[in-house]
Amino acid sequence: MALDTFERSAPPIFRPGLSATSKMLLLGLLAVLLMAADHRLQISQPLRSGVALVLAPLQWLSLQPGRAVRAAGQYLGNLEEAQDAAEVFQSRTIAQAQRLQQVEQLTQENAQLRQLLDLRAQTGGPAKAVQVLYDTADPYTRRVVVDRGQLAGIVQGSAVIDTAGVVGQVTRVYPLVSEVTLLTDRDQSIPVMNTRTGSRHVANGDPYTLGGSLDLKFVPSGMDIQNGDLLTTSGLDGVYPAGLHVGRIVRIDRRVESTFARVHAEPMATERGRHLLVLLPVKDWPPAPEPATGKKATTKGKPGLPGQQAAGAQP
Repeated sequence: MALDTFERSAPPIFRPGLSATSKMLLLGLLAVLLMAADHRLQISQPLRSGVALVLAPLQWLSLQPGRAVRAAGQYLGNLEEAQDAAEVFQSRTIAQAQRLQQVEQLTQENAQLRQLLDLRAQTGGPAKAVQVLYDTADPYTRRVVVDRGQLAGIVQGSAVIDTAGVVGQVTRVYPLVSEVTLLTDRDQSIPVMNTRTGSRHVANGDPYTLGGSLDLKFVPSGMDIQNGDLLTTSGLDGVYPAGLHVGRIVRIDRRVESTFARVHAEPMATERGRHLLVLLPVKDWPPAPEPATGKKATTKGKPGLPGQQAAGAQP
């Protein structure tokens, strides 16, 4: 079949309509009219409200991941800040508690030092203030080490006291430190006097009875002695000055089959502080100066002495 026999015009179903330019103009005009009508009559408002109502749950769900992330970050940040603040507060609390304890300790030490100074003035003999460093490691003895020795003038046999009374005696002296044997040591003894009756005794250390006490030896069963009697140093040994508090009687065991009674006394210096006072033995104290009488000694004139010449010069 020849090609020129076909109809060259397009079939009706493929015939083009309006041109693209016409469609654009028409649609643009329609859009303008719709916008003007919507502006005047609010035609699209119900449609917008319905679409917003339908999309609100979807919008809420879409915002939740971001909110959750921000909330988690804010929670972690606040938690870290709270932990840091708690640590700072705890450290400040501990520091303030430590300072308060130090203030209390310094206050007690100052009060004790003032009492030691007053006691030093009352004793009247040479005295040196020492500080307790530590207890000795021997479990069978009652000894402490102080921070003064031979270089500071500490002498073996010196009495050691505190504000309450006699603590013990210096038994070993080294160049820089010294050992003090406490009254409750089993090898320590001290002459004492009952201030109520005036009777004299010898008290030995007893580290086991009553947790550490003094045992009065050779006390007759019929002797006048009572609980609560105060024991002081007698001053007869040449070591301890007289009148220092030693202990107070707390137990008396009178036995019929025994001639002597067992008497235990509690040391007065049970609460030992860090600062003590070391007194030289009384026998080593320098002699007290003689009181001035206010009268001048007269010298009899002898030949060739200045007193005679002075006497001869008077009319």
